[in-house]
Amino acid sequence: MQRTLALTVGRHIALRKKVYSLCFRPTAAMSTLLINQPKYAWLKELGLKEDNDGVYNGTWGGKGEVITSYCPANNEPIARVRQATLEEYEETVKKSREAWKVWADIPAPKRGEIVRQIGDALRQKIKVLGSLVSLEMGKIYVEGVGEVQEYVDVCDYAVGLSRMIGGPVLPSERPGHALIEQWNPVGLVGIITAFNFPVAVYGWNNAIALICGNVCLWKGAPTTPLTSVAVSKIVAEVLEQNNLPGAICSMTCGGADIGTAMSKDERVNLVSFTGSTHVGKMVSLMVQERFGRQLLELGGNNAIIVFEDADLSLVVPSAVFAAVGTAGQRCTTTRRLMLHESVHDEVVQRISKAYKQVRIGDPWDPSTLYGPLHTKQAVDQYLAAIEQAKQQGGTVVCGAKVMDRPGNYVEPTIITGLPHDAPIVHTETFVPILYVLKFKTEEEAFAWNNEVKQGLSSSIFTKDMGRVFRWLGPKGSDCGIVNVNIPTSGAEIGGAFGGEKHTGGGRESGSDSWKQYMRRSTCTINYSKDLPLAQGIKFE
Repeated sequence: MQRTLALTVGRHIALRKKVYSLCFRPTAAMSTLLINQPKYAWLKELGLKEDNDGVYNGTWGGKGEVITSYCPANNEPIARVRQATLEEYEETVKKSREAWKVWADIPAPKRGEIVRQIGDALRQKIKVLGSLVSLEMGKIYVEGVGEVQEYVDVCDYAVGLSRMIGGPVLPSERPGHALIEQWNPVGLVGIITAFNFPVAVYGWNNAIALICGNVCLWKGAPTTPLTSVAVSKIVAEVLEQNNLPGAICSMTCGGADIGTAMSKDERVNLVSFTGSTHVGKMVSLMVQERFGRQLLELGGNNAIIVFEDADLSLVVPSAVFAAVGTAGQRCTTTRRLMLHESVHDEVVQRISKAYKQVRIGDPWDPSTLYGPLHTKQAVDQYLAAIEQAKQQGGTVVCGAKVMDRPGNYVEPTIITGLPHDAPIVHTETFVPILYVLKFKTEEEAFAWNNEVKQGLSSSIFTKDMGRVFRWLGPKGSDCGIVNVNIPTSGAEIGGAFGGEKHTGGGRESGSDSWKQYMRRSTCTINYSKDLPLAQGIKFE
């Protein structure tokens, strides 16, 4: 549900006009950092400046490499961030461990109150922070604001959860004994997030980890450092206002060196990693080598299956939204569209027509539905995937071109005619390419859904209730998210988010995901004067 937000409507409109008027000015006119241009002055409302500290552990710092953040809509520089050195990482971990000693002693409902305040602070900045996400990541403005809203929502969820977490009292087989489960925080949670959701993924982890009694150390994506800095400033202000150690929520901007240090560090009790399967595997091996805990949210090769009885008025907008939204850069993006042979041609025709009507443009234009890819490297990956698809027998229905305009814009693409097991179909390419496959039977479609290595999200469109429950059952989808008559993307925070197989097996956000951030002890308490042993054993 949309909520009343802090900025006035007038201010909001003025803010959008400022960025819209500048976002596509000719490159030659953009010789300075965007933050220094008057029409981007709103960035300073987030505490950003030309050069920003990329380390926070109660105090701000940064002595490492200086990196420049670029706007994907025009590839112009926004501002700079000084990353962490390994020495600063070491100092931050020490401060985080000390801060945990304070935070763990605070009762869970009181921790929930701090998280509530973080949510309120985010509400006050939701539009300007959403604007930064749009500017730095490239997603359209409404998605940028919606992402911040997810952090707000999970804060609300965590506040209630802070009064509910706990274990059961179990029946003991021994008289005069109590058997209980005790849940305690793991300690320090390292959170490594990806560029495509530079606010929300941190929020899912941060809010839940905090109410569980953990402290957090965040390493955001190297290409969205300004968002990491801005979010950390908002959270830090709340901690400081409550006279709490800032190192409860620390941040170290950096690259692979910081991520490797975090993965190998035994003082980091849980590493939550969101990113590619390739990098996630390396993180997993490093964490496992020290028998550490890990929470992995990796790739997805998600499918929508459309049966002959499907309501096509639901199918078409669902497939377009799930394949084109965020320019194909969601982990839950639909990459495979499986159509029953009886509806294949009609659905392809209707979806390709809808693709041509997708409004492509400046992420700040309120009519835009589709923005740029995040980097130039993603554009190269897009072109390479299309070429491979053609070589493997695919036919381009629409798209397949880089757009002649500033920024990293490509046309959303539909490709038909590929075998279901073509190598490119089994490859997750983080771009807006939809592979359309034709199937004959339910068994065939379910098998194709499950044959890829990833297991994140999946959906069927049907009116057959028997088929629905077969899809949900043990021989149906093997994914962590299994939908019916809705797209593969757009998960709610109340459910556990995550997937199986090469997606990593982790779960974040709702349901009982909080258990990933805690350790469980089974406790037996003898309040009698006797010492009976379990299973009736006599030892005399």
